[in-house]
Amino acid sequence: MTHGQDSLLGEANSFLEVLEQVSQLAQLNKPVLVIGERGTGKELIASRLHYLSPRWQGPFISLNCAALNDNLLDSELFGHEAGAFTGAQKRHLGRFERADGGTLFLDELATAPMLVQEKLLRVIEYGVLERVGGGQPLQVDVRLVCATNEDLPALAAQGKFRADLLDRLAFDVVHLPPLRQRQQDIMLLAQHFAVQMCRELGLPLFPGFSPQAERTLLDYSWPGNIRELKNVVERSLYRHGANPDTVDRIILNPFTPLAPPALALDSPHAGATGLPTLPLNLRDWQHHQERQLVERALVQAQFNQRKAAGLLALTYHQFRGLLKKHEIGASD
Repeated sequence: MTHGQDSLLGEANSFLEVLEQVSQLAQLNKPVLVIGERGTGKELIASRLHYLSPRWQGPFISLNCAALNDNLLDSELFGHEAGAFTGAQKRHLGRFERADGGTLFLDELATAPMLVQEKLLRVIEYGVLERVGGGQPLQVDVRLVCATNEDLPALAAQGKFRADLLDRLAFDVVHLPPLRQRQQDIMLLAQHFAVQMCRELGLPLFPGFSPQAERTLLDYSWPGNIRELKNVVERSLYRHGANPDTVDRIILNPFTPLAPPALALDSPHAGATGLPTLPLNLRDWQHHQERQLVERALVQAQFNQRKAAGLLALTYHQFRGLLKKHEIGASD
């Protein structure tokens, strides 16, 4: 299964129950409402509903309702005829027509204006729409999956969302649990994203997370859920670079400057003064420092070896010699 389905990983009971519910709902031709906080994977669930359904060979079309103003949303959903409004030079097929025979996923549904909600209700009830500026009813065969992180029943009670549309959409509701309620899945997902990022960086192996890094990942509340976890892990792996040691520093907030370490370079012999403690094996210490400098230059140069060589005032061939000496793999 494609379309990011490998990110639907988890062992938490609440998450496994969602996957089972989705598998059962996929076989029906009813609308589905997906409720979840930002970053919980609502579009991935919609995609899974589509690809497990009899419509899997049809198109899967998605649209974020919050990304367009009212007029553009109307036109983008239902299409428009040439000359329907200023700038409408030719006929435009809307998302419903493009999703014919498949599934249409509408995210941030709560932001849709009342006029659009009324038209959505008509399509759900009768399978009929009209393009903006057109008078010809068009028949479409589309399964609708909608998502929101808002309390739609409360909005309906306040008159801010059509109660009849909510009734039709809520044949069944899929509630996606936030990541903070899936504690046993945090490290599973983090390791998955880390391995993917290592491949992207051209690193031969993911060295793993240190116990301190694991504590940081497990203790954080993850308000941005899986999307935030993915960003944090990828950022931390990028900063860690080609260092073969386990990942120790988790960068939760990229806007906060990093506190300088006790040494300009990490060292197993770091002392309170910033100098190595004695006694030590000088050659081993120098070897370790040299390797750390090479790896740091690679990270700063985004793994461009010529740029990394320049950062150390070395020729390209001298730098390649250090890579071979320290058995560091990096792409040019």
